[in-house]
Amino acid sequence: MSNKIYAIIGPHASGKSALVRRLIDLGIHYIPGITTCPAKKVGGQQEIFRFVDKADFFQYDFIVKTTYKGNYYGLLKKDVLSSLQTYPISVVIVDPVGLKQLSRLIKGSFESIYLMCDYVSLVERMLRLGNTNDEIKHHLEYAENNNEFDSWKIATHVIKNTRSEETALMQALSIMGLTAMLPAEEMEALTAPVEEPGSRPARTSA
Repeated sequence: MSNKIYAIIGPHASGKSALVRRLIDLGIHYIPGITTCPAKKVGGQQEIFRFVDKADFFQYDFIVKTTYKGNYYGLLKKDVLSSLQTYPISVVIVDPVGLKQLSRLIKGSFESIYLMCDYVSLVERMLRLGNTNDEIKHHLEYAENNNEFDSWKIATHVIKNTRSEETALMQALSIMGLTAMLPAEEMEALTAPVEEPGSRPARTSA
């Protein structure tokens, strides 16, 4: 199997950072993004993004780059190429623009996982994150205007992320080929019907 990069995509609050942190905890390699957004320096985002000043951003050699709310985001070319050479599986967070760019540049070694989430769940998560009503409105309008809700159409895989983090994690691991089938005997034991106490086999007529 050739080395592969999986891009995690989806609208704001769809669970991208939460899923990536669980994957990092399991030892899966993550390619951090570069950003000029000061907010990414705090709030547990340090392992997801590396902060640089705007004056320094364009000195780097990016393989993809984009803007959001006046800040710049990008992936270093050397980080992506090094990951493909070194790690069997790497993950990265990108937006729809980055998804299209990466899919063209490293087509044979690239797949994407879209985290699908309904409006109600997104709003509930943003409220828990402390977003104001104006911020929530902005995030939803941005997702609509930039086709983030439709990016599942161009993704390789889709996870409906409206349940627990554990459910999304197990589905992502399965997509990446990091789960294994049980031996036939164990599968049979898990799926065999369970007889109720005191039950007897049905009689058959002669």
